[in-house]
Amino acid sequence: MKQGFFEIIENVPLTSNVYRMKLRGDTSDITAPGQFINIKLDGMYLRRPISVCDCDSEVVTIIYKVVGKGTEAMSKLKSGKLDVLTGLGNGYDTSLSGDKPLLLGGGVGVPPLYLLAKKLISEGKKVSVILGFNTKDEVFYKEEFEALGAEVTVTTVDGSFGVKGFVTDAAKDKDYSYYYTCGPEPMLKAIYKSLETSGQLSFEERMGCGFGACMGCSCKTVTGYKRICKDGPVLAKEDILWEK
Repeated sequence: MKQGFFEIIENVPLTSNVYRMKLRGDTSDITAPGQFINIKLDGMYLRRPISVCDCDSEVVTIIYKVVGKGTEAMSKLKSGKLDVLTGLGNGYDTSLSGDKPLLLGGGVGVPPLYLLAKKLISEGKKVSVILGFNTKDEVFYKEEFEALGAEVTVTTVDGSFGVKGFVTDAAKDKDYSYYYTCGPEPMLKAIYKSLETSGQLSFEERMGCGFGACMGCSCKTVTGYKRICKDGPVLAKEDILWEK
């Protein structure tokens, strides 16, 4: 983990309530797709954890949804610097993917899969991506995944774009060796139950500190309690113990 100040170089809307922000600073502690950063905002007691969408040697890209006071304040920032913790979380392990990994993202669970897709494709893997949204107006980053060379399928619950239904509906026709996913817990549970191969699931959880000190985001697994911010947010399918 590293703390530093990052300059805002872009903060633009992708949909009515989803924004993309690009920050310039020291990104050296971001070492794996699926990690997140933690942003301090003026007047807010707790930092805001946001997953990393993309990263190079000096710029990190995040995509966030306006859901409360913190993200609403973020959406209005056009310039300046932010106090950011980087290199948080364990990230995805691409060594287990096999030749045909399947990536499934729901809503703002889509962004961390972009850097993952980029890494898997650079390793010579044939990547398929399923992006799930409620309606056509919420769809984002389809073209960006396609530009990487991934095969992309979009699902919408209301059928206004792509395949009508959920990501699990589109997954039925896919040939894949392993899966990676990120999204709301009901989606993760449905994927866990319906997809037959092994995989890695990234969990969303309310965090206090974001680096394992407060134990506020602990969850029970088959090997004991784990902290989503430190031991996760990515957990192996075999390690997950769903609460009844």
